[in-house]
Amino acid sequence: MTSTQAAAAKNKFERFKAEKDGLAVKDELEGFAKIGWEALDKTDLEHRLKWVGVFYRPVTPGKFMLRLRMPNGILSSAQLQVLAEIVQRYGEDGSADITTRQNLQLRGIRLEDVPEIFARLHAAGMTSMQSGMDNVRNITGSPMAGLDADELIDTRALVKSVQDMITAAGSGNPAFTNLPRKFNIAIEGGRDNSVHAEINDIAFVPAYKDGRLGFNVLVGGFFSAKRCAAAVPMDVWVPPKEDIVVSLCRAILLAYRDNGLRANRQKARLMWLIDEWGIEKFRAEIEGACGFALETAAPEDEICWEKRDCLGVHAQKQPGLNYVGLHVPVGRLQAQDMFELAQVAEVYGSSEVRLTVEQNAIVPNIPDDRLESFLSEPLLERFSITPEPLERALVSCTGAQFCNFALVETKSRALDIARQLDAELELPKGVRMHWTGCPNSCGQPQVADIGLMGTKTRKDGKTVEAVDLYMGGKVGKDAQLGNCVRKAIPCEELPGVLSEILIEKFAAQPRVASVQ
Repeated sequence: MTSTQAAAAKNKFERFKAEKDGLAVKDELEGFAKIGWEALDKTDLEHRLKWVGVFYRPVTPGKFMLRLRMPNGILSSAQLQVLAEIVQRYGEDGSADITTRQNLQLRGIRLEDVPEIFARLHAAGMTSMQSGMDNVRNITGSPMAGLDADELIDTRALVKSVQDMITAAGSGNPAFTNLPRKFNIAIEGGRDNSVHAEINDIAFVPAYKDGRLGFNVLVGGFFSAKRCAAAVPMDVWVPPKEDIVVSLCRAILLAYRDNGLRANRQKARLMWLIDEWGIEKFRAEIEGACGFALETAAPEDEICWEKRDCLGVHAQKQPGLNYVGLHVPVGRLQAQDMFELAQVAEVYGSSEVRLTVEQNAIVPNIPDDRLESFLSEPLLERFSITPEPLERALVSCTGAQFCNFALVETKSRALDIARQLDAELELPKGVRMHWTGCPNSCGQPQVADIGLMGTKTRKDGKTVEAVDLYMGGKVGKDAQLGNCVRKAIPCEELPGVLSEILIEKFAAQPRVASVQ
């Protein structure tokens, strides 16, 4: 019995993957649409549909989530309008969320509409293939790629090439549909670590070696319910060439696919394989699979700036052009928001919109002489370029409204509390606050100044929603993961607890009431 067969005998996920590849449902969608979701095989419904980006949600039965692939977080106005039209169809049930991987998730989708939706996505040059379960997630890159005068490497073509390799240019690639668990890749082109390199399974960060600009490579970063680990240096430097970057990613993915632990899904991430082999053996195995020698890492990388959030008006390296970062509160978009965002990008910019890992949006290529008119658009009353400090740096996962894993509602509560504290306190600088509804850490509380992870606790004899408190996360230069410092704080007590923390740890001051 092979190791994979042994794992399959112990693990229900490996068993159903051995029975039928998840990507097989791509050819069954027309039939699924005809018979309806209630008639589907349970494994197809709850698991295999995720291979094509369609997520069954028990908390909204009959209304699915659709997760796209959006390399480097870039889409055109025409593409955004198509997505707005899809969301609009579902009325109050329809919405979209910007994710922490520069991606979009659409909500309210009906299974009977999926074949038509996929046809529309294909016609618009979009895909959702391999965006869930044991596949590579959306590949992130600098949101200012090609715009920032201080950038080192334009990541756009690299990110697109890696995605095309993994997904066979969006049509689906069986070579990478049976990984032991999910996998994250990021390619950073600037000095401020805009992609949070340390939390990715593979991360490329700019570095000079002997006067040549390329990437140092980090491997193994991940979050899970049982363990969180920062990526470690692979001792590899590569030039910023598409064939080299793609080959290295392919080799690592194949090594992970063929050797990663499978029996216990809590140990099925790349870091566990690195732990088992040791980094020297891991590097040697990857070098052998690449078929070419890998250079040792540069002594230092170029991540030497504090993290930028991209909000506000910024001059581009192209003379006379600007990009404007818009704050999208907790990343939630309604259909009308999407229509208006697509329209302003078309009217004032180059018909392009970009998304950030902070769940915000950027409209690039706005000429100087159109900037004033752009800033007077009604959309900017909802999506401010100068939000209050706590709301500005707020990130939240989906929460209990739509996700059955979430133990608490996050988005609405996060926004309410941030706005309350912004009204009560003056802060000398921004404080990054991240909310996640469960230990899966989709909201990434470990990278925040203040991280809040949903849980339950007992109060006055009743079970109530609560959070575990994380502190000490740092992004940008010298990034590090935070730690849990306090358990099970009832959510109703949070405003007071957070106010005390902001005053004691972040030099906040109570606002003085104005005299009438």
